[in-house]
Amino acid sequence: MTLTLDSIRDIKLYQRERGYRFSMDALLLFDFVRLNSKKPARIADLGAGSGVIGLLLAKKYENARVCLIELQDGLFSLSLRNIGLNGLENRVIAIKADINCIDSIKSAMEGAQAVSAPPDVPAGFDIIVSNPPFRKAVSGRICQDKEKAAARHELTMSLLALVKAANYLVKDKGRFFMVYHPERLLEALDTLRAAGFEPKRLQFVHGREGLPAKMMLIEAVKGGRHGLAIEAPVFIYNADGGYTPRAGSIYEL
Repeated sequence: MTLTLDSIRDIKLYQRERGYRFSMDALLLFDFVRLNSKKPARIADLGAGSGVIGLLLAKKYENARVCLIELQDGLFSLSLRNIGLNGLENRVIAIKADINCIDSIKSAMEGAQAVSAPPDVPAGFDIIVSNPPFRKAVSGRICQDKEKAAARHELTMSLLALVKAANYLVKDKGRFFMVYHPERLLEALDTLRAAGFEPKRLQFVHGREGLPAKMMLIEAVKGGRHGLAIEAPVFIYNADGGYTPRAGSIYEL
């Protein structure tokens, strides 16, 4: 497995040269996590991949403890390596667990706690983030690379399973942030509300002005009050093909 060593914002990251690599989705989700009140004590990243979002949040919230949850062996190994690469072993752990199975998550967390995790990690999380696969298994062209395919298509995890896992992990009034596909907006909102989450913020992401949205960012609160704010859209590219100032600020260009 050939790896590349990449830098993004204030972290470094090993990734497969050929295989699943993080994209703008991850940075948009990281940027979307904004809190008006106290800083989070505990954060979990569901389907963490190589760890990019969780590691960025660990740098952003310097006192937070972060748990990266990943099922695929290759990505899980990379997340462990990337924790050490960024010197975050004292605040960030990675566990291998199946998000479809609450018992798998519980067992993995209990095992991690017994070995090395900070004692408060398995308690209710303040924030859950996820950049899940958002294409149905029957839609789109399935990538030949299994790692890429599982990251993009619902081959190993459904939206319902993801939301149930988030509900299990997050504390009451805790927040769940996710990036998803706009064509599944109603399904996402219905699934969140059925699981006890109240959508609070929604933001659409467009390739450039005048084009349909290609992604959406959602913040939901467990047991939250009704009321959804639609934020100003994000445009990635200018008419000349360069990054907009907003996109450039996310990349820190």
